[in-house]
Amino acid sequence: MYNDSTLAPKRHFPKIRGGRPIPEWFIKHTDNNTHHLGPTPQVLDEWAAAGLQLPDLSRMRRYRVARVREQLRQHQCDGALLYDPLNIRYATDSTNMSLWTMHNAVRYAFIATAGPVIVFEFSDAEFLSAHCDVIDEIRPATTMHPFWVGSRVLEVAKRWADEIAALLDEHGGGGRRLAVDILALEGIRALEACGVDLVSGQPLMEKARLVKHEEEINAMRCAAHACQRNLDDMKAMLSPGVTEVALWARLQESNTLRFGEWIETRLLASGERTNPWFQEASSKVVKAGELIAFDTDLVGAYGMCIDMSRTWLCGGGAPSGAQQQLHDLASETVARNTELFKAGASLREVTEKLWYPPLDEYNGYTVMAHGTGLCDEYPSVYAREKWDSNGFDDIIPAGAVMSVEAFVGKRSGGEGVKLEQQIVVRESGPEPLTDYPLALR
Repeated sequence: MYNDSTLAPKRHFPKIRGGRPIPEWFIKHTDNNTHHLGPTPQVLDEWAAAGLQLPDLSRMRRYRVARVREQLRQHQCDGALLYDPLNIRYATDSTNMSLWTMHNAVRYAFIATAGPVIVFEFSDAEFLSAHCDVIDEIRPATTMHPFWVGSRVLEVAKRWADEIAALLDEHGGGGRRLAVDILALEGIRALEACGVDLVSGQPLMEKARLVKHEEEINAMRCAAHACQRNLDDMKAMLSPGVTEVALWARLQESNTLRFGEWIETRLLASGERTNPWFQEASSKVVKAGELIAFDTDLVGAYGMCIDMSRTWLCGGGAPSGAQQQLHDLASETVARNTELFKAGASLREVTEKLWYPPLDEYNGYTVMAHGTGLCDEYPSVYAREKWDSNGFDDIIPAGAVMSVEAFVGKRSGGEGVKLEQQIVVRESGPEPLTDYPLALR
């Protein structure tokens, strides 16, 4: 069985507002926290058999906080206020019902540029964050969401803003310049009434998350291995008569059992539902000889996104000439474009060199590539035809993780093929993170 020091229990109890003693129930629930306990022995054994190294989570967390603060200094901000659960996860490695809090603004984090990391936790759940050694303090969240406070939203927003402004006064060195990622209008107005200078925080966080530490890459390798074993489970049940939604459910189940967290979409389709792309899993029965295509879009082990796509042929026969041609074109698109992602290349340079079938004859994908980390991230790379309307330039750094995309389906109709590979950008070129066979069978 895998035995690694990074799994040893590490009790870290941040300061809790009010200085009250840490009760026994707090210690018990901290020790029982899912993130603290880690993967099951079976998953650890799979990773050990694959020769994978577990990530040093403490080192990874410290790097991420440093990346956030580097961006805050560059933009002359005194702190950041984060509501996006993925930005909170990046800065603190703490979660609380991530999907629910994506549309219910009930927890947030304050990152001082030169000061503490404070998590404002929802509903007396301080113990969920106590395992994390970069969190200095946990406070109860002041929730101004209408679901929670109804007609008192302006009153609560003022109380909330006063607390944030006080933190800036205490830790901002006299400055009140605050980066904010997602914030309700009531919160924006309340902070501005306190004299806080607001800066758009999402671009800062995207840039912070762009370059991955080697410990993040270690975590992503574990997540990728788990994802590919999930595909084995799904492929084992692919036979004529299975429904699309049953295949998707197997992927969801396997992801959960392998320390995964959620799947962002249900992009799985068969037969002519594969073209155009973006139809989600349905009750349709998959027939022999049909293609089944999917995009994992999953948030897996350690919160790492593994975004890869494959297309398989259902049944034991050979693909038709049309199916093979589509697959060959998609495979060539991914292979040729993957080689373009080298450290120091510009997005404009990559765009000019992209290869793909003519878009007047074939349906393509929304982007040719995009960053990947805790989810789909900065930057997006578009086909040349979209440069004038959507394109932007930047330099691709070493340590960026990219997912290289291809969808090929004839505009005249019929099936389509979706393929996608995830890579790390290195000085020497791309390093594959996903190596599951691209073949149709």
